[in-house]
Amino acid sequence: MALSVTCSGVRCSSFASARTEKPVSSLLPSPALLSSRSPFPSFLRPLSTGNLPHRGPRGVTVMSMEAGIGVMGTKLGMMTYFEPDGTVVPVTVVGFREGNIVTQVKTAATDGYDAVQVAYRRVRDRKLTKPELGHLEKAGAIPMRHLQEFRLQSVDGFEPGQRLVIEDIFKEGDLVDVSGNSIGKGFQGGIKRHNFRRGPMTHGSKSHRALGSIGAGTTPGRVYKGKKMPGRMGGTKTKIRKLKVVKIDSELRAVMIKGAVPGKPGNLLRITPAKIVGLNIPKS
Repeated sequence: MALSVTCSGVRCSSFASARTEKPVSSLLPSPALLSSRSPFPSFLRPLSTGNLPHRGPRGVTVMSMEAGIGVMGTKLGMMTYFEPDGTVVPVTVVGFREGNIVTQVKTAATDGYDAVQVAYRRVRDRKLTKPELGHLEKAGAIPMRHLQEFRLQSVDGFEPGQRLVIEDIFKEGDLVDVSGNSIGKGFQGGIKRHNFRRGPMTHGSKSHRALGSIGAGTTPGRVYKGKKMPGRMGGTKTKIRKLKVVKIDSELRAVMIKGAVPGKPGNLLRITPAKIVGLNIPKS
């Protein structure tokens, strides 16, 4: 039923009279958005189309992808390396146990994105579950402890069971990104965790290493999220970028990387080619 009201002597239609009903079919996505070649609609497949900004221009790596295939290694410790001209360089020695075998190749047609799954560090069969053993047996690989993916622009040339050779991926002088879990420090105060300054130690001061004020009273009447306070420090995933590969020893199956890397000796490391803005990452 349409209603009407009179406004200052002028007959006006109410909102109810201007209201129209829309068919249910108009609320559904148009057939142009659906793809017959994929079980997912096109608006649910952001990684399967090449014209989206997520993928970036052809041949240019975006932030969610690696600049190239990488490997996993084990941190052995730090030492001093002397270059031929006598320069002293602090390096981290990274060893490679049995592994770095391709266990799965993912493509945009089957998984929605291109990636290579790599396995590392051999273990006994009883250390893994039956689904894990079945996944590795399908690829023809031995039981491995760690599985990681490397998302790439193209997965051409990779196949399950392929062994990655360190000398073919990295050369001396290359820049790499190394990521791993940092050393856990436990629960620490603000001075050690956030580099806060302490209070006066003399002249009657009662505040030495205390945190101090954490906010106002009535307004806002709460502590802002993200406030730097004491808490658990370390033990998180950390990445050190653009470290130089000083030396590759094929006989010892070790790589010397300039500088320090996350974690303590025996820690798992992920080594990938460094992302350099303008070279393999767009400047924008």
